[in-house]
Amino acid sequence: MKNFKIALVLFFTLLSYFGFAQGKVSGTVIDGEFNEPMAFANILVKGTTTGTNSDFDGKYEIELDEGRYTLVFSFVGYNTQEITDVVITSGSSIILDVVLETNSLDTVVITTSTKRNTENAVLNLQKKSVVVLDGLSAQAIKSTGAGNVASAVKSVPGVSIQGGKYVYVRGLGDRYTKSILNGVDIPGLDPDRNTIQMDLFPTSILDNVIVLKSASAEYPADFTGGIVDIVTKDYPSRPEYSISLGSGYNPDMHFNDNYLSSTGSDTDILGYDDGTRDLPINRYQPIPSTSEDRILLTTLTDRFQKELRAKQETSGMNFDFGFTLGNQYDVGDNKLGYLASFSYKNNTTFYENRVDGAYIKNPQDRSDTELVGTLDSRGSEGINNIILNGMLGVAYKTDKAKYKVNLLHIQNGESTAGFFNQTISQDGTGGGIEPLTKNSITYTERSITNLLLSGKHRLSDDENAFNLEWKLSPTFSKVMDKDHRITPLQQSDNGDSFLSPSASTFPIQLWRNLLEESWAGKVDIDKTIELFGSPAKIKFGGAYTYKFRDFSIDDYTFNIQGDQSFIANGDVDNLLDSDNIWNTTSDTGTYLISIDTFNPIDAYEGEQHIGATYFSTEFNVNENLKTVLGVRTEFFNSFYTGTRDNNTIFFNRDLILDEFDFFPSANLIYALNDNSNLRTSYSRTTARPSFKEASVSQIFDPITNRLFIGNIDVVPTYVNNFDLRYEHFGDSGQMFAISGFYKDFTDPIEQVFFLNAPTQLTVGNLGDAIVYGAEFEIRQRLGFISEDLDKLKFNANVSVIKSELTMSDDEFNGRQAGARDGETIERKRDLQGQAPYLINVGLNYNDSEKGFRTGLFYNLQGETLEVVGIREVPDVYTKPFNSLNFTLNKTFGEQKRSSIDLKVNNILNSTRLSEYVSYRAQDQVFTLREPGTEISLGYTFKF
Repeated sequence: MKNFKIALVLFFTLLSYFGFAQGKVSGTVIDGEFNEPMAFANILVKGTTTGTNSDFDGKYEIELDEGRYTLVFSFVGYNTQEITDVVITSGSSIILDVVLETNSLDTVVITTSTKRNTENAVLNLQKKSVVVLDGLSAQAIKSTGAGNVASAVKSVPGVSIQGGKYVYVRGLGDRYTKSILNGVDIPGLDPDRNTIQMDLFPTSILDNVIVLKSASAEYPADFTGGIVDIVTKDYPSRPEYSISLGSGYNPDMHFNDNYLSSTGSDTDILGYDDGTRDLPINRYQPIPSTSEDRILLTTLTDRFQKELRAKQETSGMNFDFGFTLGNQYDVGDNKLGYLASFSYKNNTTFYENRVDGAYIKNPQDRSDTELVGTLDSRGSEGINNIILNGMLGVAYKTDKAKYKVNLLHIQNGESTAGFFNQTISQDGTGGGIEPLTKNSITYTERSITNLLLSGKHRLSDDENAFNLEWKLSPTFSKVMDKDHRITPLQQSDNGDSFLSPSASTFPIQLWRNLLEESWAGKVDIDKTIELFGSPAKIKFGGAYTYKFRDFSIDDYTFNIQGDQSFIANGDVDNLLDSDNIWNTTSDTGTYLISIDTFNPIDAYEGEQHIGATYFSTEFNVNENLKTVLGVRTEFFNSFYTGTRDNNTIFFNRDLILDEFDFFPSANLIYALNDNSNLRTSYSRTTARPSFKEASVSQIFDPITNRLFIGNIDVVPTYVNNFDLRYEHFGDSGQMFAISGFYKDFTDPIEQVFFLNAPTQLTVGNLGDAIVYGAEFEIRQRLGFISEDLDKLKFNANVSVIKSELTMSDDEFNGRQAGARDGETIERKRDLQGQAPYLINVGLNYNDSEKGFRTGLFYNLQGETLEVVGIREVPDVYTKPFNSLNFTLNKTFGEQKRSSIDLKVNNILNSTRLSEYVSYRAQDQVFTLREPGTEISLGYTFKF
């Protein structure tokens, strides 16, 4: 065994020596005229005959011996770029992306250093882009030291990350922000969201991230705030193997002896249930009543899970690990490469003081301005969240084509356990207050499997050949709520516990099953032409997406016949103890209620068809004015199958939405000088209801007693978007910009309470709205103060936004009917989900030579309308959350293969709070969570 270990060490030592005797330079050559990869550009090592050409995808690579080089990038009709100080060490891999600008006069040679080119590459793309976009290239992401996409995009102006995972653009929430993977729609772990979790993707697999803030015809029309396109690498430029380990500690949550949990399955640690929580009886199994005196009732009741009480234990820390593998191989004159990644995250969250509430205005006394409580829930909740993320991509590239297969699977298991003390109003208006206790044990299993097949082809040898790109991407999603056990007990005056269905509802065990599949395909064609004496580009193509969802609920409730003394002490584990289950001999005990079984009203099927075509052209009107004009057509059909009103109204694949729309877009950029631009744009976009929203389904949260009810009559939102922007670009990645924007919403979809029901929510089109505002952005190095501060960079982005929704008559009249004495009801109010201001401030220090990066980042989003009130139910607003985070990254070793990451999140220990807000009333809690401050440490080693 000892000799074997020695041989193994020698093998890898020799492998490393021979594999890394040279270094490599690779990257992408970008056509600055169109911000697209430049095929067949020349790359030459100055003073030698060593060189290469970029392939049809703009990619290039050169292997060089150790030393210092100057690389020359050139193409006919474009300025030549000389990049100096390219330092190659043994085993090094340098990414160098270069932008070449057109030149109608004599060839101009522009000389710059490697460092300066890296800093300016992305800003050059942004400066030349006609659409309003921000980009993060592979080298820009690397320079931030970010470990995942969520951490990387926080540096993009106007972008904020909610909950460490979901992206918001310009303060607009999930409904108006869209994320896509490799240019194709992909659902997230929550299929009703428009964005996928950004923390799922490690930066090591990324080629670039594009944040588009103004519409363009080739992109989907269902966004308003922005589109985030995550583009993964085809394969690395050289062998790439890395492992990473990390852990996080939150003093409020970890090593806490009061943490609540429950017994799970043996595979919970892998993010899925092994069948332990499966439905114990058939959905259509008839359940006899106690009056039928059948032993079958005893047998069926005894099959259900008996652990109903959340148990205390000591909580552990967060931890994660992952690895990436990648390489490329020469296959004749072609290249074959692969990239694989895997990550595992195990996060433990403990809210020791979780608060939920429901309040209304006093319906009997309009002079009473204080709110009346109908639900107050306070308790503790422990959450363990497991996420496994695996991706494998294989790409094959020839001189004129590229074929790619990418497989992604995300597995998530979330188990929770909680105990709550509640008071609830029996009449729903503040009267008949009864005290309750509630134990909850829940488990949700989620998964996504996505396959992407794509091809990119240059259709001839012509310099301005047609380019064809196609993509086909099926996705299969699953969300399974498995055996949610909610057990409420009412408290008597003497402290004894008992079942009281009229006050607290019955104990319940429920299963919710959501299965969804999506098939997306698209074709894009482009060609460079001559127009007005200058190069121009035309693009056209089409896309089609099919989505299908199947949703159902199985719930079972329990009652006690006869003596209830076995639960008087409040131990709910006694409820389904085999000794306490009803039987034919005693005719007493806990039994399964015969009428509460599967109900078709709780199930639905949805089907959506989205087809699109588009055409756009990008051209120069004159030397300084550039424009993109485009139009996109989309048809949207939504079908629904389900039932409502006690199974008296049926939908059998009924067509509930049938839309065909034109979505024009126009983007213009006027170059005031070499470093300043004036931009303007117009576009029409949409926001569509989700399957759940455009339905008649009823989804009950038994912990908060809140019920979501779909609205089959909701219609899509349409938005007209106008943008005006001035921007000035300096050296070393510095810039200044000021923007104004105006958005006109027709039929915005908003979340709203039901009339006089503070625990029932739905969605509706409540009126038309406008949103307008200004955005200020600056990126400034502090070297102007002192040369020693040149590596310190200040970034700030501030958005000030005003939203106004003109209420429908029904909402306006309802608000007037519920108004307090002296209160004036205005016809206009805030738009639900739109923040009034957004502040992003960052201070970054980056010493790339020493491999040291650190930063302090602050984010604040203003008070935002979360749920629209109606009549006596007041509005709910999300309160500002002061997010201050610190990051530090340090690389070690001659090849900088080792790195550590230190992060401190929520330094200010802010709380997440939403409150009911009403005229002259004290604000009351809707939800309160205390996330605490987390310190995390990570280590990465690259082989």
